[in-house]
Formats: sequence, C-alpha cells, structure tokens
Amino acid sequence: MLDRRALNRALLVRQLLLERSDKTAAEALEHLAGLQAQAPNPPYIALWARLHDFRHEQLSRLILERQAVRIALMRSTIHLVTADDCLKLRSTLAPVQLRGLQSNYGKRLAGLDLDAVAAAGRALLEEQPLTFSELGKRLAAEWPERDPAALAIAVRCLVPLVQVPPRGIWGASGQAAHTSAEAWLGADPAPPSQDALDELVLRYLGAFGPASVKDAQVWSGLTRLGDTMERLRPRLLAFRDESGTELFDLPDAPRPGADTPVSARFLGEFDNMLLSYADRTRIMTEEHKRQVFTENGIIRSVILVDGFVAGLWRIERQRGHATLIVEPFGPLTVVDAAELRDEGSRLLQFAAADART
Repeated sequence: MLDRRALNRALLVRQLLLERSDKTAAEALEHLAGLQAQAPNPPYIALWARLHDFRHEQLSRLILERQAVRIALMRSTIHLVTADDCLKLRSTLAPVQLRGLQSNYGKRLAGLDLDAVAAAGRALLEEQPLTFSELGKRLAAEWPERDPAALAIAVRCLVPLVQVPPRGIWGASGQAAHTSAEAWLGADPAPPSQDALDELVLRYLGAFGPASVKDAQVWSGLTRLGDTMERLRPRLLAFRDESGTELFDLPDAPRPGADTPVSARFLGEFDNMLLSYADRTRIMTEEHKRQVFTENGIIRSVILVDGFVAGLWRIERQRGHATLIVEPFGPLTVVDAAELRDEGSRLLQFAAADART
C-alpha cells in the first residue's frame, strides 16, 4: 500500500521537482511526455522549475528549429512535445480528437463528407499557415451552408496540425497559425498500433506513476485502457492506494520515502501535474482544487509546500516594475516562507527579466 505522501514523492521525483535536473530542454520534454501548452509561456515556467540553469532561448530554439512543436494531443489539448513525439503520439491519440469532434460538433457536421473537408483544409494550410478563423472562412466558401468554426475544428481533429512560430516563442506575440505536421516536419506520423499504445501507457507511468487505469485515461483522454494495463501487467508492479484502488508502476521507477524532504516550488498555469489523475489527492485537496481550477477553464499558477498545492501566485507588471504576489491557502512556517521568497526571487529574474525593479 502506498499512502498519499508516498505517491506525492513518487510524482515529484518523476516530474523532476524533487530536485532540479541536468537534462536538456529536449530531454525533459521527452521524459515528461510533453507539457500542457494552451498558453505560450507556461511551458517555459515548467522547465525553469525543473531544470538547472534553464534559459528561455533553449526552448525557443527548439521550436524555431522544428525540434519541438505545439499540437493537440492528450485530452485533445495543446501540448508542447518534441518533433519525434509528435510523430509517435498523434495517431495513437487520434480517437481522442475524433470523440471530441463528434461530441461537440457532430450535429453541425451531420451529413458532411469529412474526408473532403479534411483534404481541403490540409491543402489550404500546407499552402500557407492560417488561423482557425481564416481557415473556417476559406472552407465556408466551398461549404457555405455550414458553420465556419465547425469546419475549422473538423480539420483540427482530422489532420495533425502544429502551431507555427512566433506562437510559443518567449517574448513574441502572434495568433495561433497552423499547418500540417507532415509539412512542418517533413515526415508522416507513425501509424497506430498496439505497441504504440503500450509505449504511451508505459511512458505515462514513467512520468506520473504509480497510477490507476482511470488516471491514465484522464491524462490521455483515451478510454478502455484496462485491457492495455492487463496486457502490460507482467511487466509492471501493482500497488494499492489508501482507498484500495489498484495502481501500476514500472519496476525500476524511483519511489522515494514518504518523508523525503521537498523544497518549495512554483508551478505555472496548466501544469500537467494537476491535470493527469482521476484522483488528485497526491498533489492537492478537493477544497484547494476548487480554488485552482476556475469556471472558465483556467488552471491557475500554484505554489507547492512540502510537495502539495498550498496557494496561488501571479506576477503583476506596471511601468517597468514586476511584483510577485503569493497567496497561501493557510499559514506558512518561517522556513517555508523563506524558501518561497528565495525561489520567488529567482522566478522574477526569469519571468520578468526585462523589468527595471
């Protein structure tokens, strides 16, 4: 049996948060199976929190040189992954995109030849990267009776689309424009297979385990992973959490002791640690979840104290000044407050380096 603290320490070490790692930015992206990336800047904060001496240009260069891309993958949300993972994972996760399309836009697309829409959209985007608004308007010229937004989303779900720079570059601005992964990377995504699905689940356990079948399904957006876990069972260890739920893990994965000391940490918006479990108690309480997850879908930036979510943070900018605001959910010890001040000062130097004070 693994209690809440033991699961917390396992999560932190897998997520490179027990202590900062010497991995490169690309190695960290591979290890973590990507970073949630709806907004452009949170992946930079995520890597800063996890790596020694991480600098903005290390990630910006990967994106500009097409070694990393922003693409809808797990949960049909935008993730930042290496180019190799984009080609490995997209086909395996295609059912997630298709289920979301049918659930949200099925009625608006009923009776439409979706293969024709996908082919037309691909041709337009490979000719010139477009925003979804631009894509929808151009597709509506051929299907004028259809909702332009639904047409654009159909292409998003049926064609592997990557967001092109300057989107995702620190300090740059620009709307999200898209082209196909094939055009951008010069290679086709690997076809779906049982081996690819097995590898996806094993990588999830490596970055987030020990975890249950439901946890893996919440992280990926895929369903019916019980069969996959049973197929992998001979290669895994099995545990139970305090509620009796069966958890699976890689035999050689690190599982530090429950009393392993942890320094205070800052996590950016949408950090995958908060989104990758059906049971999130290893990282935050249900009460705190209601304060972190907003009604409009924002996952706020949080502080970790003793490894658990313990408050919120934000940076306020005004006329060349930057101020880090920390809002703890409860009292802090003197030691924890000092750690947050030290780590927060480093965060300001990274995230607001252009501020005068």
